[in-house]
Amino acid sequence: MSTPPPPPPQQPRQTGLIVGLAFAGLFGYVVVNVVVGFIAVATGSSVGVGIAAAFLAAFAFGLGLTLVFMRKPWSQGLGMGLMIGWALVSIVSAGFCTGLNPGLYV
Repeated sequence: MSTPPPPPPQQPRQTGLIVGLAFAGLFGYVVVNVVVGFIAVATGSSVGVGIAAAFLAAFAFGLGLTLVFMRKPWSQGLGMGLMIGWALVSIVSAGFCTGLNPGLYV
């Protein structure tokens, strides 16, 4: 009788990397939101604010989903962090410069 082959070596878990980069993505989105929001409010026009809100949503979800679909641990964490950042900024700021509450801009 022959012995079965040994199991392949187990890959190390990437959970810490994903969580850490999710926090980095969240922080990165907050920084981008502050800069773009300041520029949009400084223009004083509702068109500029609308463009800023559309840009921030496209930035968070377009880049975020692209990074998640790359299926690498670093890109998944960063992409999820961008989308989580958009959601948290929307909740905390009542939708200011995320396109959810345009009544706050004027």
